[in-house]
Amino acid sequence: MKAYRTSVKIKLGLIVAAVLIAVASLLYTNRLANRVARQEQAAVQLWAEAIEYQARTNVSNPYGDAFESLGRLLEATSVRSQLSDSLAVRYAEALGWARAMPPSDELDFVFSEIVEPARFSVPAIITDSLTGEVRDWRNVDVDSLASFEDQQVWLQPLVAKFDELNEPIRFEFYGGEIQYVHYGESELARLIRWFPPIQMGFVALFIFVGYLGFSYVRRSEQSSLWVGMAKEAAHQLGTPLSSMMGWIEMLRLRANGDAETMAAADELDRDVERLRRVADRFEKIGSRPKLHPTLLAPVLENVADYVRRRIPQLGDHVTLDLSVEENLAAQLNPDLFEWVIENLSKNALDAIEGDGHITIVAKRRKDDVWIEVRDTGKGIERSAQRHIFRPGFSTKQRGWGLGLSLAKRIVEEYHGGSLTLLNSSPGRGTTFGISLQSADQPASARSEPM
Repeated sequence: MKAYRTSVKIKLGLIVAAVLIAVASLLYTNRLANRVARQEQAAVQLWAEAIEYQARTNVSNPYGDAFESLGRLLEATSVRSQLSDSLAVRYAEALGWARAMPPSDELDFVFSEIVEPARFSVPAIITDSLTGEVRDWRNVDVDSLASFEDQQVWLQPLVAKFDELNEPIRFEFYGGEIQYVHYGESELARLIRWFPPIQMGFVALFIFVGYLGFSYVRRSEQSSLWVGMAKEAAHQLGTPLSSMMGWIEMLRLRANGDAETMAAADELDRDVERLRRVADRFEKIGSRPKLHPTLLAPVLENVADYVRRRIPQLGDHVTLDLSVEENLAAQLNPDLFEWVIENLSKNALDAIEGDGHITIVAKRRKDDVWIEVRDTGKGIERSAQRHIFRPGFSTKQRGWGLGLSLAKRIVEEYHGGSLTLLNSSPGRGTTFGISLQSADQPASARSEPM
């Protein structure tokens, strides 16, 4: 129990660490994406301002080549004598402002060679503020062969999509016309935002595959360990059992008709037979047993009699009831299946504190045979229910934690059925359910294997 709690804590710790790493990665990547988005917004703003500035400059300064001639004309004495001082000053200021304006070809070079290719890779669309009509676009795949109306129909939903991502940028075009730049995310920004989920997906897939591989190796090791221990136990039991059988026969020969001695010898003989069957069960672990159509009533009655003999006769009162449908048969190996019912019955007996009741019910259920083992014991806590079939897990102080795991292995791997915990709650008892392959030959079914 302690080992499983430690294991659970370690697993939870690893999960928390993985979540923290994932959250930190997402936050850091989101920070990078936001930084790229701000840079892209600045690039779009610069692009809009360049358009606005170029438009205003082209309108205000179309005659840059005539500035020098106009300046010499104003400096001529014959012209200055005809102007008042205030008007001459205003002409000089206007000429100075015009000379300061950059030439149109320089603006075209800055706009087309620096602003657009070097900074602007964001998909953007320019629309008119009054009509909403698309005037221009950049980095948007539009069919160049389509008509103007078709292009408008294709671009308008994209404008709405861009507005959901970013607020449009307003700028002034020729003649005071107001236009808006609608823009989305560049491919780089999208890649940065999608990288963490993709990365987490691959990491999760790697962890899942690794977990499956590790679980398979662990189960294989456990299976090999169980098989080795079972066969060794069967081998170790063989020699003393043979010796005990000899001693029992000697006891009978020396009894001289004494009833008590003969009764003791008979009881010892039954226990030796029981040990022989236990050794035989251990020997069969790890090898595929043969299944036969077998009547369930004799098998279950044999187990019930064995458990009843071990119910305390003094003090607490515990009863065991058995109910089996007539001619109910299943495909099973009686020796191994008896082990399953014994384990469940002994666990039920251990769980009962004071007076209690154990019930074993077997009946037909559509295409299979259904068996329930119920008790009125102390029950199993919810936190422990999902661990009860794991090897080594036990709620008992001195339990090995192998009984239920072996029972599940016998039912599911050897008999092709299922063993499940149907319900359990503290103070209200526990119910296990077993499904087995039904035998369609009840008349010729046997209670013992061939």
